[in-house]
Amino acid sequence: MKCLPLLLVLPAMLLAPPLIAAQDAGSTSFCPFPLPAENGTQRSINLGIVQYIDVRADEVKIAFGGGNLGSGHEARIPVQSRDEADAVLARLRQTAARCAQSTPGVKP
Repeated sequence: MKCLPLLLVLPAMLLAPPLIAAQDAGSTSFCPFPLPAENGTQRSINLGIVQYIDVRADEVKIAFGGGNLGSGHEARIPVQSRDEADAVLARLRQTAARCAQSTPGVKP
């Protein structure tokens, strides 16, 4: 097997498109949704890894990042009524739709 000299390979590597493109903040694989601030810390979850959402009259529970053996996490958003919970769900849907719209080839 012959090896090409580095001087011949380097220009081709520099001109070739990247193998892994950087994702914009508005893609389906990185779609941040802010949670209510807690102890002065603002936290967001990535909607691209949400597994399911429970909507109840007292809270909206978002399960995300799970694999096997209970490795998932939950975010809980307290609400005062089912209407408020539905409003949180609507915001989740709107955020996900905006992320999908900013990604070519993905339909919301």
